[in-house]
Amino acid sequence: MCVSRCLQCVGVSLLPLAVVCMLSNILLLLPELNVHFLLEGHVTREATWATGLWGSGCVMFSDYITKLQSVCIQMLCQVVYSCVCLLVSGFCCLVSATGLSQGPLCLFHTTSGPTWGVPLQPVPNRHAGYLYNRTMWTGVCLEPRGVVQWNAVLFSVMGGASGLQTVLCGVSILNTALGLILGHGFCHNKNFYFGGFLRLK
Repeated sequence: MCVSRCLQCVGVSLLPLAVVCMLSNILLLLPELNVHFLLEGHVTREATWATGLWGSGCVMFSDYITKLQSVCIQMLCQVVYSCVCLLVSGFCCLVSATGLSQGPLCLFHTTSGPTWGVPLQPVPNRHAGYLYNRTMWTGVCLEPRGVVQWNAVLFSVMGGASGLQTVLCGVSILNTALGLILGHGFCHNKNFYFGGFLRLK
């Protein structure tokens, strides 16, 4: 059955992306691979929201299992569940983009001495943020070491993976909706026109 095969392919594709998001989020919580920054509350806000763990991670794992068992599950429930996954993966992508653009939470010099904050975030009428100025990547943050590159790489990876999950969930919703409208085995017709391509049995 065409719908079931497509759902299984999407489910298998979501699994490695969920693992990537979960690992990225865990690493974002552990700058320098040291837990004391997390325990002291010196981790970027968007990382502590853990959208890569619960959103693009755990929810996608359960979506993977659901898609593999989709033959036994009503397609309407599948559409609803895929919509939830689309929302959480989209939220994870948005949080990742925000964390990337704001820059990391770090210890930096101020006129009153070293303090914790987000010194690299864009400032209107002054600078567009550290992403457009690589010279800001070194020398601003004192601790954790290398946190600018750490955050930039991991938020980029998590954002890309969750963005791809969003696209796959959208494909899953479209596929399941077509199955509901046209029937479960709609691509078994002799001539089936979809997306501009004529498919022959």
